[in-house]
Formats: sequence, structure tokens, C-alpha cells
Amino acid sequence: MSGFLAGLCVAVLPVLAAGIWLGRRGARGAKSLGGLGTPVEHATFETLHTASLAAPPLRAGLTEETARKSARKLRSLLGTDALCLTDREQVLVWDGDGAHHRDQIMERLGAALDTGRGEAFRLTCDTLDCSVRWAVVAPLTVDDRVHGALVACAPRESAVLVRAAGEVARWVSVQLELADLDQSRTRLIEAEIKALRAQISPHFIFNSLAVIASFVRTDPERARELLLEFADFTRYSFRRHGDFTALADELHAIDHYLALVRARFGDRLSVTLQIAPEVLPVALPFLCLQPLVENAVKHGLEGKADKCSIQITAQDAGAEALVVIEDDGAGMDPDLLRRILAREVSPSGGIGLSNVDDRLRQVYGDDYGLVIETAPGAGMKITVRIPKYQPGVHSAGRLTGE
Repeated sequence: MSGFLAGLCVAVLPVLAAGIWLGRRGARGAKSLGGLGTPVEHATFETLHTASLAAPPLRAGLTEETARKSARKLRSLLGTDALCLTDREQVLVWDGDGAHHRDQIMERLGAALDTGRGEAFRLTCDTLDCSVRWAVVAPLTVDDRVHGALVACAPRESAVLVRAAGEVARWVSVQLELADLDQSRTRLIEAEIKALRAQISPHFIFNSLAVIASFVRTDPERARELLLEFADFTRYSFRRHGDFTALADELHAIDHYLALVRARFGDRLSVTLQIAPEVLPVALPFLCLQPLVENAVKHGLEGKADKCSIQITAQDAGAEALVVIEDDGAGMDPDLLRRILAREVSPSGGIGLSNVDDRLRQVYGDDYGLVIETAPGAGMKITVRIPKYQPGVHSAGRLTGE
């Protein structure tokens, strides 16, 4: 990641240099810069500000909508009479004069799109008052694949414009690469969620239905309540909207799950919850905590004849919510746990631990992976730190009434 950020800086600096050059032209004769210092400093500020306004739309990829939202800012960076953004098939947006040159531009783009090398060429035009007579093409590439082109149009040939257009195109390409990474991360998270859903134990489903069936004749009302618990749990687990959820919703799903487990094991399972109300709205990755509780039940209760206690706490820790899930069950060898988290061995009962750990690190960074304390016969304590505010992390909303 540090190498990528370094590359991002390398891509931004040339745009800044190009903007300073353009800013120097606009700053000539300026009497006052509102306390911003020299003309070069003023140009630097204006360039960074304009680039910051153009970046957000491009982070959604190269489409007609994102091109339309960013084109005017990009043209301002270059100071040209016209600018267009294209994909490999068509002009996505034309900003400025000379829009009648669209077809001519696309006819000349073939070589640049195939080779990934920029070029400049003269435009032919029968309109006498058209100010667009020259075009500079700079390909937009992501992972060595040409996705389209930035075309800057001007009244005359300019070597400086060729260089500036190339640098701005590099900056745009970085934004598109970030968009591609965001989409890849989203696809990865979706794949992880699908894998996690697939890990929901068939034994749990079978056992839950078997328990419900056992109450049908002896206690129909109890059977009805458990059937509703099962329906609510499966509805939440297999919902199709949103990569994130509220802590309140995740805890609600855990409550449904535990109701089904209690129905099966009765007094053998003791669960204590201590939840601070102020952390309930905190957003976190969907199906992030339920697998950890299921893991606690698996290690703490199944295969044992005696009782098991599980404690679930959620506390306010300033900028973070601190969630701890602890059981007094069989525990695990720490070396085996490390290998499970590294996906070196099959989890075999460690339901979703590596999945949840990976997703937390993807969303929040490596500092926010699972912290697990365990030893054979000593139970297991899992600590999850969740930042209250993280860019891009937003709950899909409460599911009540779905």
C-alpha cells in the first residue's frame, strides 16, 4: 500500500507542476491574492483545489455521468478551449467549444487506444469561427489496459499542452485505478460474505428445525416462537443489500441465533450481554460478529457434558466501539489458531474466524484484525475494535418491517 501511495504522489506532482504553469499565466498582473502569497503559491492552491473537486466522480469509474461531472474541472486544470473524455467506443462528454469535432476525434483515436501512446494532430474544420484547430490525445490506462482517452483541444499546436495533457491523464488514470481497487474490494467482500453464508452450519439448520419440530405437539406456541426466530435469523443472514450493518442489527441477529441454541441445549448454555446503548448505531461489516458467537458456542458447548458460559460485551471506547466475545470452553492451541487465521489449515470448527479477520483488515486496516486470547482448556476471548467513523462504511439501515 505504501508503494501505491508513493505512486499516487508521483502522479499528483506533475499535475501540480502543470497547474502552476497555467496559474502563472493567470496570475500575471494580479494585484492581490487575498493573503495567499505569491502568484505561484496561489496557483498551487487553485490547482490542488480544482483537482480535489475533479477526483470524487472519477473514483466511481469512467462513465458518462462521472465524465460529465469531472470534465469542466479537468479543462480548468489545462486551461484549454475544449476537452473531451472518451472510452474505447465513444465520446463520453465534450466540454467547451467545437463539439462538432466528436466524430473526427473518435476516428483518430484508434492508434492511441491500441498502443497506449499519446499523439497530437490537426483538426480539419469548415466553421470559420471555430477556435478548436488542434487536438492532443492522452490515453487513460489502468493496469496497462487502455480504458479511454483524455483529449485536449486548442487553437494551435503547443508542446507545453502536450506535456500538461499527458500529466493530467496520468492523474485521471490513478483515480480510475483507485476506482478499480474499490470495485475489486467490493467484489472481494461480497465473495467473503457468500463464503460466510455457505459456512452457516447445515448441522445448526438441521438441529434448529429438529428442535422446532419437537415442540410442535408438546408446546405449539413455543414451536411458533422458535420458527419466527429461525425465520428472522435466516432473513438477516441471507439479505442482499449492503456490505455493512448497524451493531444493533447484528446483535439482534445474534439474539435470534442464541434463542435457537438455547432451545436445543437448555440450561447448559448461559449467555450474559452487556451492551452500551451509545454504540448500537455503529456501522460494521455485515455478518461480522455472529460467526464469532457461533464459534464460541461450537468450542464452548458442543462435545461437552457440562455447562458453558458466554459473555458478550460492547463498550464505548472513544473513537471506537470495543466488542468482546468470551467463552469458558475447550479453547485452542495458539499455534493452530495462527495457522487457521493464516488459512494454512482447514478451520474445522473455527467457523468464520479467518473470514471475519480478513474482512476487518480489508475495511479498517491491519491494525483492526481480531485479537484472540486462548489456550487448551482455557476458553477463548475474542476482541473486535470497530472505528465509529470510517470513510465508505455506512449501515444499510434497520431491517425492521422488511
